[in-house]
Amino acid sequence: MNNINLPPVVKNLLIINVLFFAAKYVLNNIGLANLDYLLGAFYIDSPFFRVWQLVTYMFMHGDIAHIFFNMFALFMFGGVIESRWGAKRFLNFYLITGLGAVALQLGVQAYEVYHITGSIFNSGITDMELVNQGIQANISIPGLSEEEKNTLLGIYGFPMVGASGAVFGLLVAFGMLYPNTELYIMLIPIPIKAKFIIPIYILAELFLGVARIPGDSIAHYAHLGGALLGFILVKLWKDKDNNRFYKYYE
Repeated sequence: MNNINLPPVVKNLLIINVLFFAAKYVLNNIGLANLDYLLGAFYIDSPFFRVWQLVTYMFMHGDIAHIFFNMFALFMFGGVIESRWGAKRFLNFYLITGLGAVALQLGVQAYEVYHITGSIFNSGITDMELVNQGIQANISIPGLSEEEKNTLLGIYGFPMVGASGAVFGLLVAFGMLYPNTELYIMLIPIPIKAKFIIPIYILAELFLGVARIPGDSIAHYAHLGGALLGFILVKLWKDKDNNRFYKYYE
């Protein structure tokens, strides 16, 4: 794969993500705008929700490590897949898996809000606003535990950011299209075939999503949503894929 030229959609996605990341820190540091709250994806009943966030969230990232690992995966796997599918199909795949990621995450959030309040809307959170890069809000529902209050504040007051959902879609696509390609994983000194290591990643995300480990702020269900849409799209498209240029990797 080292000899494969970087195709146009992957190259432009890398550039756009880096530009968004740089703009976020510049604008935040000068106090002009908080792009996480403008472009990150909020729960649909949050006062911060805007419809464009369903797309723009996948171009935002939390920190250097977050964007580095997502862009590294996009570079490593996206180039191979775009070279096989072409620019249009690859871009459609990337955006659809990103939308699938946010859809599943919002669905899980709606379930959590309903479980706590009995409704997915009008949760009783009022006067929510961003104050000094933090959330200030009142919760008017009586009888809630501190854990339930914190859950609601987390859902309503903090955005989801990152391309991880679309990246997980790419991982699944790569594992399905090139199952016998050997991959090196950090801390594991031997190569492992894609058809083995990628399902392990998916199962780990499922476990972490269900376990709800305290302090874990990663949107694991978004990763699963991207992986699920990636699986469905590859199954729909694979029989129509007549480009065998990369048969070597299969």
